[in-house]
Amino acid sequence: MNGTPRLRSAYPSTPQTRQTKDGQHGTGADVATPKVPLPTKPTAPQESQRPMISFSLVDAPSQRLYVAFFYLALIVWRLCDYYGLVSDETDSFQLFMKWIVIDGVVLYGLPGLKIPWLQWSSTTMTMLFALHAVFDYLLMFRVPVPLEAWLIAFTRVFYDRELAVSERRVKPANVLHNTSLILGKQIIHILPEGSAMLNPNQTAYCLDAVTTSVDLPIWINETNPILIELLRIDFDTNSNETLAIQAKEIQRLKKQANKQLSNRASTTARHLMYPVKQTGLYRLQRVVDDSKLEVQRRLSDTLIVRCPSAHMEAVPETKCIGDLSDFNLQVDATPPIQIKYSKLVNSEESGHAVLSIPPRNPVSPLVQQRTSGALVSLSSAAHVDVSWARSQSTKLPMNESLGFGGHWQYSIDEISDGCGNVVDYTKRRLSNSHRRRGLIEMPLEQRFSVYERPKAALRGCDSQHALQVPKGKSVRLPLYISSAGSENAAQGSYRVSYFFTSSANILSNQEHAEDSALVDFSSESHGTDYEISEPGVYTLQSVASAFCPGEIMEPSSCLLSNPPEPNVSIETQNIPDRCAGNSIGLLVDLDLTGTPPFRLSYNIRREGGPVTPRVAESSLLHTQLELRPKHSGHYTYEFLDISDAVYREPRSLRSRSLVLEQDVKPPASARFLDGYPSRKTCIGEPVALSVQFSGEAPWRLDYELIYHGRRRKRSIVEIESNVHTLVTDELKNGGEYSLVLTAVTDKSGCKVSLEQETKIEVALQRPKASFGHIDGQRSILALEDRTVRLPLRLQGESPWTVDYRNLNAPDSDVARGMFKNSNDGIEVAEAGTYELVHVNDGTCPGNVEMTANKFTVEWIPRPGVQISESATIALVGDRYAKTEVCEGDEDAVEVSLTGTPPFDVEYSHRVKPERGSQSSNIKKFTAGINVASLRMETGQAGTHEYKISKVSDMSYSHNPHKFLPVRVEQRVHARPSAAFIEGGKTYRYCKEEDAGGENVPIALKGLPPFHLEVEVRHHASSKPEFVTIPNIETHKYNLHISHRLLSLGTHAVSIRKVQDAHGCQRQMDQEAPRIQVSVAEVPSISALEAQADYCIGERISYMLSGLPPFNVFYTFNGQERKASAPTTSFRRLAEKPGEFTITAVTDQRSADCKAHTSITKVIHEMPSVRVSKGRTATVDIHEGGEAEILFEFGGTPPFEFTYTRSSNPPKGKKPQILDTKSDISYEHSKTILASDEGMYEVVAIKDRFCSFSRQKIHGKSSQKLLT
Repeated sequence: MNGTPRLRSAYPSTPQTRQTKDGQHGTGADVATPKVPLPTKPTAPQESQRPMISFSLVDAPSQRLYVAFFYLALIVWRLCDYYGLVSDETDSFQLFMKWIVIDGVVLYGLPGLKIPWLQWSSTTMTMLFALHAVFDYLLMFRVPVPLEAWLIAFTRVFYDRELAVSERRVKPANVLHNTSLILGKQIIHILPEGSAMLNPNQTAYCLDAVTTSVDLPIWINETNPILIELLRIDFDTNSNETLAIQAKEIQRLKKQANKQLSNRASTTARHLMYPVKQTGLYRLQRVVDDSKLEVQRRLSDTLIVRCPSAHMEAVPETKCIGDLSDFNLQVDATPPIQIKYSKLVNSEESGHAVLSIPPRNPVSPLVQQRTSGALVSLSSAAHVDVSWARSQSTKLPMNESLGFGGHWQYSIDEISDGCGNVVDYTKRRLSNSHRRRGLIEMPLEQRFSVYERPKAALRGCDSQHALQVPKGKSVRLPLYISSAGSENAAQGSYRVSYFFTSSANILSNQEHAEDSALVDFSSESHGTDYEISEPGVYTLQSVASAFCPGEIMEPSSCLLSNPPEPNVSIETQNIPDRCAGNSIGLLVDLDLTGTPPFRLSYNIRREGGPVTPRVAESSLLHTQLELRPKHSGHYTYEFLDISDAVYREPRSLRSRSLVLEQDVKPPASARFLDGYPSRKTCIGEPVALSVQFSGEAPWRLDYELIYHGRRRKRSIVEIESNVHTLVTDELKNGGEYSLVLTAVTDKSGCKVSLEQETKIEVALQRPKASFGHIDGQRSILALEDRTVRLPLRLQGESPWTVDYRNLNAPDSDVARGMFKNSNDGIEVAEAGTYELVHVNDGTCPGNVEMTANKFTVEWIPRPGVQISESATIALVGDRYAKTEVCEGDEDAVEVSLTGTPPFDVEYSHRVKPERGSQSSNIKKFTAGINVASLRMETGQAGTHEYKISKVSDMSYSHNPHKFLPVRVEQRVHARPSAAFIEGGKTYRYCKEEDAGGENVPIALKGLPPFHLEVEVRHHASSKPEFVTIPNIETHKYNLHISHRLLSLGTHAVSIRKVQDAHGCQRQMDQEAPRIQVSVAEVPSISALEAQADYCIGERISYMLSGLPPFNVFYTFNGQERKASAPTTSFRRLAEKPGEFTITAVTDQRSADCKAHTSITKVIHEMPSVRVSKGRTATVDIHEGGEAEILFEFGGTPPFEFTYTRSSNPPKGKKPQILDTKSDISYEHSKTILASDEGMYEVVAIKDRFCSFSRQKIHGKSSQKLLT
């Protein structure tokens, strides 16, 4: 073995050991390789390749064998766990994790043994581990894998065969898609005729300084010309000339055209591009081909004119608002002309405009409706007039009012002539090609800078209101300049002129004299700093900016005057006392000169006292100043200075020594010391007022107390003090009193009348306090711990001070509150009865109304839960015990709720099942009344505990500190169950058998004894039979079905219900596993389709009854055959025509007994058609000719066929269907005539029984049987 040659890709040779002469072991590789001296010390890589188990103990093949045995042992162990999983229903997840760990340890630990051939890369190990993990998942979680279906689907990809009537496997696609049924096609070509045309697309051409030559297209089709003649008519002279294009020039033009038409026939249509350099009307006059015959021409005239152009004549760019644009637009083009221009105002597009210029010649064909390609008639060549095609020069005036200030720009965008030539100047402005060619660019834009016109007027001065200035002072001319477009003028320089006439030369009507002066000046802003000082009339004459003249607005005239300086003259007279005759003051007459208002400053000095400055103001030229001191003594009055409206700086009067002196003894007087016009007091109380006296003590005071028109006079004598307190009588009536000081008498005995009065408001009643109503009563139900507002009813003057207390609070102190509203309220947060104690308003103490001094506050009760004891529920300890029920029974507990509905109740439901771990969940329900029903969960057996933990109602949310949970317990017993041990099994019985039969084992779960009910139903009967079995004491029972319940056919036996000792019963599900009892004699066969005629490719199907597998006996074309059917369906593919008859059938149960029958089906051949003997024929015809197309049919007449006419595409492209037609033939052949060009072929054929089509319907060929 060691000497066997190995490929490079083969596995490495297995290391082998051998015995050397000195008793040492060596590898077999030493025999096949030359000996190499061993190194004295092994290197690191050699140490790492040593196996964990030395090959001297166990060689490599044996180690691999032991690993394979160990892996097989793991597979057996894995299958044992799978068997236990199916039988014992153990936990799948634990087994899955167990085998994941084992596979990981084994696979990732195997390379550590370093066994040859078992050392894989990490990628390979990961892939193996992933495959084992998938296998463990499918196995431990019992995932069903449809291996048989996968295998069949995979096999059909490579081997798709089906049994045919000849009992051999054929491929259905070969039978269904037989392309030989439709063969042949016929192609018809129509030979074209040659033609020629000038400028077939009617393209517009023009010549100018840039475009000096154009290529005129001459279209030729299916012809080879040797001479082309063009007729040209000159626009200026109307003369004509003939341009001949000879064969040599034509060949050159064709070579240029062939470059764009490579790989095409010489008769293909071409465009010959002939260059021309002159303007004029061109017409294709004659074309001669290589056969010396003229080619058919299509009449079409082409105009080559001067290219349209336009420019603007330059004008000055400075304009003012309201000016006209006033520029010309020069246009040169063949009419009718359209020119499009745009306008920009302040960089914003203001719109586009299109101007149309009609031709001067009204008979121009360019404005008429053309009915043919000819523009002129050449019946008389000498009188041809084409002057309408000449370029027309037109000057368009552009006069538009410039109504806005800013930058205006007019731009020519586009111009087009009557031939359709268009010049786009917007693109030309973006290109520099014209400049590069050295051409002179005409102006295409006209720009204007439009400036606003200034407006000038005077402010604060006009012909009715003069401008008054002190003598020797100047003032700024009140000039204001604005613009026509805004209130404020733009910054800039302005030139202003005005007329001036001095005050001495002003005419009587305030107009200027003839010798008035014209003055001009410059201003740099909309205001002006120009100063004027000379009195006279100033009238604005003109205003202008740097660009535009302006307008003078009103007011435009102003009168400047110098009024006289202020002055005063004084005359005095004493003011005597009427009683004693003493002087009590001075009356000073002031005669003022100047411009009102005046301001006169003076000092008052009392002998031995300080100086008191005073100011007298007057808007009159004559006024009186009354100097009346209140105290006696020697007084000196000195006038200091004076000023007026014009001379605002005070003018000193000290030089005039205006000083007045006087000895004053003032008369007696009295006044109230405090200045309040009215006072307030309570009813029944007196009022004290302070009175100040002047004069010489002692004084006598007379006063009156007036109430409702009644006067009570009083007097107070011998008053020595300057300030005395006046105390009135008790004011016992409410309302308004007036206290009037009538007279005072001092030491001199002179009685002086007084005019001192004060009002006294006496309250009509004392303030009162009481509680108001809430919903008609002085009590309220409110939410606990919420603030409640108790309504107050207060009488008196605001504000009020109210004392109140809570009678239900034993240690509660009297509380006090301040209230400003008579319908205010007390806010409280505790329940109880509140009592009003005392009230004061802003003036007086008051009373509490004893009949409405109390208000009761009560809390709305919080929600609660109660359960009433009954025969089905009782309180045991701290919880309620509900009677035991069966699993699935309906049960509920009635819960009484206290509070305000609706109620939101939350409770927890904890289940401790008979087997497994307990579970818990939270549930909620809402009750609209005070009674609710708590539904018991009986769907799972075990102990159920219900704990109502949260309750809230319409008024309160849940408060865990004020609610005690309620618990309810109930025991739920599991319902019994019963099932067939071998569910789904079919038990077979013979019809002739009188007694005996198999027993059906049944497994029961629950508490014995059991009561069982079984249903037996025949598949052909709707009425079942029931069997009742009582007192079953064991968990396994063998059911024996009586033969009286069985009849011929199949019976379904199912368990209806089962009951155990707890009284719990289970109604079995209709989908529960059941068994079948079959009672039959012989099998039978029937056809699934009623039809007797079939086509090749269709499938003949039958339904078998009996016990599979079946043997089917039939004859095909007189030959007897036998077929096996493993299921109850029998199907064969119709491969070839013939007669197919079923003669007999047997099944597994009645193998020796045949069921004879006779079911015959006839298989017909598919129809066929041949076009042009099944070949591809090509026929050439001329326009208007016809060609015959022969169709030959195979099958059973009549024949209905569909054929199409498709385009003749170039090589490499698919044809397009142009027409589809259908026809009928009652013979085996038919001939039709065709005159249209195209490819004719049949796409569908149908005879009396069958049809075939090449047309695709949903991706499949259409094939059906005709009826």
